[in-house]
Amino acid sequence: MYISKFVSPEIIFGKGSLNQIGECCFRLGATKVFLVADRGIIDCGWVEKALPYLENSRLQYYTWSNFSANPRDFEVEKGALLYSEEGCDAVLAIGGGSAIDAAKAVATLASNGGRIQEYEGIDLITKPLPPIIAVPSTAGSGSEVSQFSIIADSKRKIKMTIISKSLVPDIAISDPIILSTVNSRLTAHTGMEALSHAIEAFVSLASTDLTDVHALHAIKLIAGNLRASVASQVNEGAKVAMAKASLQAGLAFSNAVLGLAHAMSHQVGGLLDLPIGETSAILLPAVMRFNLISSIDKFAEVCRAMGIKDNQMTNRQAAEKTIDMVQQLAEDVGIPPGLSQLGLSEEVIPELSRNAIKDACFITNPRDATVEDIMEIFHRAF
Repeated sequence: MYISKFVSPEIIFGKGSLNQIGECCFRLGATKVFLVADRGIIDCGWVEKALPYLENSRLQYYTWSNFSANPRDFEVEKGALLYSEEGCDAVLAIGGGSAIDAAKAVATLASNGGRIQEYEGIDLITKPLPPIIAVPSTAGSGSEVSQFSIIADSKRKIKMTIISKSLVPDIAISDPIILSTVNSRLTAHTGMEALSHAIEAFVSLASTDLTDVHALHAIKLIAGNLRASVASQVNEGAKVAMAKASLQAGLAFSNAVLGLAHAMSHQVGGLLDLPIGETSAILLPAVMRFNLISSIDKFAEVCRAMGIKDNQMTNRQAAEKTIDMVQQLAEDVGIPPGLSQLGLSEEVIPELSRNAIKDACFITNPRDATVEDIMEIFHRAF
């Protein structure tokens, strides 16, 4: 008998659900909303479409978009100052993982003070956060349902992993129609990010029956729909399926945590300022191969979730087939074959490996690893 916890926000899912934001903010007690939105979502017109819903609920708002694709420490600290100066009492994020992660960091600093580095790690947030409502614009990060926030440390050039149940948004609103304005490259990156979330959560040392259900269904949806979603911006069925997959993968990894692929990706992304979906997609097959001896039966289940029903295969054969299928999917949607294509130098691998072993995501990796092991994985993915 064991005890496990599963945390989740209130979830509103469906086409046109963006129109719920005003009512959601209002019933959480908001009077003035700190609206966090990335430039891409503003340029696509979604913020302009959202504002009347706030106005109809008689809510004031202040819009903040002055942050990077990989939000930096000094940016969220400035955001927290603006939150206080503007007299806001709730945070609404509309955008990709960067916007939602930045919103969580702003909420943390606005209520707890200090510098964002003080919260790097697990459960270091001690004071309640203001209400957070999250509306994802991409199918990948899962940040709208997770207890994670990833913020770049501008001096150390790493991505900090902040994990706390306080970071779980109060309400997540997932409107698949928003995905129709996402280009094919970003669709590929975020879709592979969702797959890496689901697979790493499924084999995590902290996985449970509840997280496994979400992880496996997310894997099934991604395997069946990511290619179609990348191929066409107007394939509504594929967009709805990928929105569901991202949400379920988010629920899985939020509660089961992740593994070595993300611990390593955070270091590459922090150094080169790259999207985590692309780096984790390159690293995932190499990490899966390293983790194989610890996860043969689970990888065999992943194989079945991805659509292979060959009863003649042993679990070992199915597990190895899974790694090949993940690599093929990445290739099909345009992910580069190696880290060298991203501009990474082999000279930095020792430092990246030393940093990766300190990342909170490494704790739940199913196989122990040394710095030398991680260096070898980096070289294989190069």
